[in-house]
Amino acid sequence: MKDEDYDKLAALCAKEGLWLRALLAVAYNFGWRKSELLHLRVHQIELPTRTIRLEVGETKNDAGRTVKMTEEVFALLNACVNGKRGADYVFTREDGKRVCDFRKTWRNVCKAAGVAGLLLHDLRRSGVRNLRRLGVAESVAMKISGHKTASVFRRYDITDEADLADAASRLDAKRAEHVTQNSCSFGYSDSKTGQLAKPENLN
Repeated sequence: MKDEDYDKLAALCAKEGLWLRALLAVAYNFGWRKSELLHLRVHQIELPTRTIRLEVGETKNDAGRTVKMTEEVFALLNACVNGKRGADYVFTREDGKRVCDFRKTWRNVCKAAGVAGLLLHDLRRSGVRNLRRLGVAESVAMKISGHKTASVFRRYDITDEADLADAASRLDAKRAEHVTQNSCSFGYSDSKTGQLAKPENLN
């Protein structure tokens, strides 16, 4: 999912309730599973250190993990846990009831945001791709998303045309900066004439 799609979806989720807006942010930033999100309790949110802890035995691979919150996630989870006790669930509706099933609501907001058919689990892929595109080491990204093996992790780390275009633009920008700083040319200088030779004429 693209950032602009996320922005649209976030605005619509906010209208449905704080719980859905916060759940979306955690899923998109960290690529966590739905079950990990819905079982999250207040005592696992450590506001002073800005960390979230998933306990051993509470994840699919039974391994615990800890992540640092982004500013967005911190602000939303801070609001979610405000006034609650340690054993309370983080994601609750306005009436205080725990969020268990929200498939209809999710389907509606996704349709309204122009991403009909998007599954919450698809954000797991988005989270992984975002981390990798930002240069986060694979080992660190795996610890955040909870992937136990590199082979499974790489199934989510999918490269698409946008990634390839981004890579090309970054290379262009790097080269352009070098050319500007050093007064270089994109062509090649002929050693005999000193004239600029076109790349296509070179063997």
